[in-house]
Amino acid sequence: MDEVFKALADPTRRQLLDELFARDGQSLSELERRLPMSRFGVMKHLKVLEEAGLLSTRRRGREKLHFLNPVPIQLVYERWVSKYAEPWASALTELKREIEEDK
Repeated sequence: MDEVFKALADPTRRQLLDELFARDGQSLSELERRLPMSRFGVMKHLKVLEEAGLLSTRRRGREKLHFLNPVPIQLVYERWVSKYAEPWASALTELKREIEEDK
């Protein structure tokens, strides 16, 4: 999970994930066009994302396509966010129920 947090800590890597969320299966050239950095810089960011398991790749001829893998983000959510958010959600649900009963 440390690799996922490290990967998500950088705004450029989050932007790359957003780009893949918008349109999955993009090549390095397509992703590079959207960022104000060198091809090598984009490659380094993609490598960190791949090592964290946040994206997978597949070859199509000479191109290497990048695909978003949302599973590690879901695991982070389940481990860290959902258990802390659940009491708040329960409290809001109870408050809603009480307000509706008073009407």
